[in-house]
Amino acid sequence: MTLNPWRLRLLSQLDALGTVRAVAQAANLSASSVSQQLAVLESETRTQLLERTGRRVRLTSAGLILARRARSILDQMEAVEAELRELSQEPSGLIRLGAFQSSIHTLAVPAIQRLDHPHLHVEIVEMEPHASMPALLAGEVDVIITTTDFVEQPVPRDIDVVPLGEDPIVLLTPPGQPKNDIAACKDEPWAFDVPGSYMANLATRLCRQAGFEPRVVGRFSNYMLTLEHVEAGLAVAVLPALAVDRRFDVVTRELPVTRRITAAVRRDSRAAITAVLDALHTRSQSDER
Repeated sequence: MTLNPWRLRLLSQLDALGTVRAVAQAANLSASSVSQQLAVLESETRTQLLERTGRRVRLTSAGLILARRARSILDQMEAVEAELRELSQEPSGLIRLGAFQSSIHTLAVPAIQRLDHPHLHVEIVEMEPHASMPALLAGEVDVIITTTDFVEQPVPRDIDVVPLGEDPIVLLTPPGQPKNDIAACKDEPWAFDVPGSYMANLATRLCRQAGFEPRVVGRFSNYMLTLEHVEAGLAVAVLPALAVDRRFDVVTRELPVTRRITAAVRRDSRAAITAVLDALHTRSQSDER
């Protein structure tokens, strides 16, 4: 014997509402359709569930038992469906996270370590800000950590941006050789990021605003190499504060420049995307940073 949940619901409603007409109105059906479905239920159960009293029908003793058990059965089914919906929203799958260099060890890795979803896997891809937004739009990554300061055009309408905080830009000088501002480094050798990168363009602009063209003696895509160069007394440099590893003996001075750190995603309601964004936001707000 197979019981149809929809027909069980009609039987339960008949017990609660009293008439086939009332059940039909509640179910948005015709009275004849309700009667037909209840007759099918009788056939399925091989039991008389209804009896006529004049022009109306009422539930038999068996009908009353099944109608009241049906409520419990239907409630349990709804509870199971709710649990399954929750399970289907458990973050899972692979999320590709594009992050610029200095955000990897300060934001991306700690955020991923906070995730408590065994079926969610995050792949970190190093991407500078000028490259990450095109990669996001092309579907090459799912989430990016970026800075929107360099973007000349508005953020596309199908992209959602989540602020993560601000990161001051700092001047780095060798130990024992503090400089208060960019202008004081006019005659110093400079270590720059690679040509065309966000930091190389920013450092060039800051030097020119201070009235000089920098003498570049080293270009490094790795901030650790820049820090080593400055620590050795071979150059001065400009880096984001996030990039400054305290293990290096360098002097830092905050400049009146900050960059806005954001996460960005294509509009997507997947639980995995939301979990990664929440972890990044929590990390950015923590005192650990």
